[in-house]
Amino acid sequence: MKLDRIDVNILFELQKNGRVTNLELAERVNLSASPCLMRVKKLQKEGYIKGYAAQINVAKLGQTLTVFTEITLKSHRQIDFARFLAALEEVDQVVECHLVSGGYDYLVKFITAGVCDYQIVMERLTDIDIGRDKYFSYIVLKSPVAKTHLPLPSLFSGLIAALKRPA
Repeated sequence: MKLDRIDVNILFELQKNGRVTNLELAERVNLSASPCLMRVKKLQKEGYIKGYAAQINVAKLGQTLTVFTEITLKSHRQIDFARFLAALEEVDQVVECHLVSGGYDYLVKFITAGVCDYQIVMERLTDIDIGRDKYFSYIVLKSPVAKTHLPLPSLFSGLIAALKRPA
């Protein structure tokens, strides 16, 4: 499925507010309700929309600690990466994990109840020997910019410009 300007606009609006009514969404993307609903269903079917979720205000829940951790593995065989990722999948405090280029292998984002909880998680990962060589932790003091939506219009600006050009 190729996305057009309207599809991109639908995705952009839905990521900002997944609870928007179909009628309101249709108005925002300049469609009538029925074609809008058909497009949304097609975007879901094709996997462009993975799901809908509530954004939780973590600060309201009590004290938490966010830590970004650079992790380097001892060995770089495919089986080592798979074993490491399988172990991380089982850790509830891991909310993001990225394989990166540069001086380390993974950048992992943890959200824990505090420093002691984070240390317990790291000790547990050390005890199960998942091939971790070393790690460096960065405690988040403040997150002045934390967007929950992707910059879809910017990412697809070339597509949208091409669609606006007369044939």
